[in-house]
Amino acid sequence: MPLSEAQKVIAQSDARFRVLCAGRRFGKSILAIREMAKFAKDPNKVIMYVAPTYGMARNIIFEPLKQKMRDLRWVKKINETRMEITLVNNSKIMLRGAENYDSLRGTGCDFLVMDEMADIKPEAWTEVLRASLSAQNPPGSALFVSSPKGLNHFKDLYDLGKTQDEWDSWQMTTIQGGNVPPEEVEAAKRDLDEKTWRQEYEASFENYSSLIYWAFDLEDSVKKWEKKELKQVMLFCDFNVNPIVGAVAVKTEYGLHIIDEIAIYGSNTDELATEMRRRYTKEQIICFPDPAGAQNRTSAGGRTDHSILQNAGFRVLFRPRHPKVKDRINAVNSLLLNTNKERRLFVDPKCREVIKSLSRHAYKEGTMVPDKDNGLDHMSDAIGYGVEYLFPVTKNYELPKQQAFGVF
Repeated sequence: MPLSEAQKVIAQSDARFRVLCAGRRFGKSILAIREMAKFAKDPNKVIMYVAPTYGMARNIIFEPLKQKMRDLRWVKKINETRMEITLVNNSKIMLRGAENYDSLRGTGCDFLVMDEMADIKPEAWTEVLRASLSAQNPPGSALFVSSPKGLNHFKDLYDLGKTQDEWDSWQMTTIQGGNVPPEEVEAAKRDLDEKTWRQEYEASFENYSSLIYWAFDLEDSVKKWEKKELKQVMLFCDFNVNPIVGAVAVKTEYGLHIIDEIAIYGSNTDELATEMRRRYTKEQIICFPDPAGAQNRTSAGGRTDHSILQNAGFRVLFRPRHPKVKDRINAVNSLLLNTNKERRLFVDPKCREVIKSLSRHAYKEGTMVPDKDNGLDHMSDAIGYGVEYLFPVTKNYELPKQQAFGVF
């Protein structure tokens, strides 16, 4: 695919260290492949691509990178296991994960790409990979690309591009990337809360402070449920022993209303199902549990948490794998208050545990890691599983068909 005008600006910069803060689907991988090809055209160069994990490196870029090198007829040998491509000019492109960044020590590197840098520990760069560039003659250069994730170490790198001579940095929106139709970006405004939309689509560094569910408001989000005959209720549940919790919700014309809650200490999934059926004897019950409950066995006889709920007569819906914590949090905040200032998630005032969880659950100081030491995470986690399933913030859509793009 040809580079967009925004991508060309970055590709044409002669800064040694380049930092790209980009919106979702900007085309970061296309730019990374193009830049790796540019540096690999010279003989005997070592190019390294680092993603947060080994699996992400393989899933994000290995296949398109191999295809690009084959199209250029530059491939001499490919090591599938080590994710290394040796070129006919004896340059080498290596793909690595940063989860065990100490293993990257000792490798000199002429050009380094660190992808999704906001999700990589800063020590991977400062303690290991920075030195790999100094080991070369002339010293190597680096490209850092990522979507923002609060005011973390990636923001520090971005700021260097505004203050240091060898650095340059850019903030590029999803629209500037040219890969997502404008109508999809506009649609995201209806699905996302304002801060999340700015972060994900406008590449804005957002300060979420310490509260996780900042969009929850005690005056505007707490609303009494006007009782009416129900045919169906939903149970959002998290499988803890102390306590095991569930939030009971109903679908409304605007979104969801949490009308009841269950919290039983020293209990199990059988008792949760029994209590739910005691309260709702006639209604159809649909459960949205922690996906891990498909394997977890918290009772005798080897039954899973999900099978216990199914055997109680409940319909059970869940993701095949855990959604990202970030996506669950964003989904709940987006339903609490979207960019258009619409509230679509309400809580009955009798649901005191739900209110306490949503209003007090915070990140650990100085991080974007939810604090799980105070017990406030159980109820909000349960709600997150259901809300993310019903109102996901990450949607799949068809991208324009890719065409071959020039390296230079």
